[in-house]
Order: sequence, then C-alpha cells, then structure tokens
Amino acid sequence: MVFTHFRARPFHLTLQTFKLMCAVHLFQTHVFAVGATSGPSMCPTFAVDGDWVATDMTHARNRRKELRIGDLVQYRIPILENADGIKRLVGLPGDYVCMGTPGERGEDQMIQVPEGHCWVLGDNLTASRDSRIFGPLPLALIKGKVVARVLPYGQSGWLHNPLQSAETSQLGS
Repeated sequence: MVFTHFRARPFHLTLQTFKLMCAVHLFQTHVFAVGATSGPSMCPTFAVDGDWVATDMTHARNRRKELRIGDLVQYRIPILENADGIKRLVGLPGDYVCMGTPGERGEDQMIQVPEGHCWVLGDNLTASRDSRIFGPLPLALIKGKVVARVLPYGQSGWLHNPLQSAETSQLGS
C-alpha cells in the first residue's frame, strides 16, 4: 500500500507543475509580461541592451480602446518571423502621419492611417525599423502597452506617456 502511494506522488507532482506552467503562460500572454529590450531603436528611452520592461497585455489589439498617441507598445514585427518589438505609437486609425523621417530631405508624403491599423516609430529614428519601413501596423499585432521599466534597479519605475491631451494642458493654464 505504501509503495503504490509513493508511485502516484510523482504523477501528482507532474500534474501540479503542468497546471502551474499553464497558469503562468496564460497570465503572461493575456495579463502581464516582463521581458528584455534590445537594439538601438528606442534610445534614449531604453538602453541598447540590459533594460527589462513590464507590459500590460490587456491592451492587446487595443481592445480596451485606451491606447493613446505617445504610448509605448509591444508588437509582433510584421516583417520578421516570431519577433517582437517596442515602439512609440504615433498614429491611430484615421490620423494623418508623415511617411518619411521628419527633418530629412526626400519623402514627406502624408498618409491616413487605415481603419484597424496604427503607426509606430522608434525614438531613435536613424536606427529604427518601424512603420516607415513596413507601413501601417495592424492593431491585431499589438501585444500590449509597455508600462514600467523593471531593470536596471536604479532606473526602474512606471513609464508615463510624455504627451498631454489638449484638455489636460488647457486645464493647467
């Protein structure tokens, strides 16, 4: 009798571990995720390597309709397979955006962001692969809103949208 109880215990432990892994996966996919940033496209907001950020996944696909111009979003890069990026949201459906790099000679054509899409840019325009390269980003590729820097500890804290709405700025004056 004791021997059969001992044999059943590893199965129980494996089952509980599997349940925990599923719960963590669902939490990270649909609620909140933490991950590392890399690359120069978001300098100076994030370092080229070593920053870790927290992403609120409830903003995926803008289903809560709370994403605003100036927010940082994590998204699936449409021109790479299984790669995510972080960029600043600069255009929502119906907005007009400049297709080129501001201040540079050349393409200064404006387009209207189509319904169901958004326009994202890196903070470091000269080193960013963003909507200027791949065009309007489908909202379906938005995975969440980046809300906090987790590491390095000395710079950790909530990330705030640097832009104010017109109503907010008028109230302050």
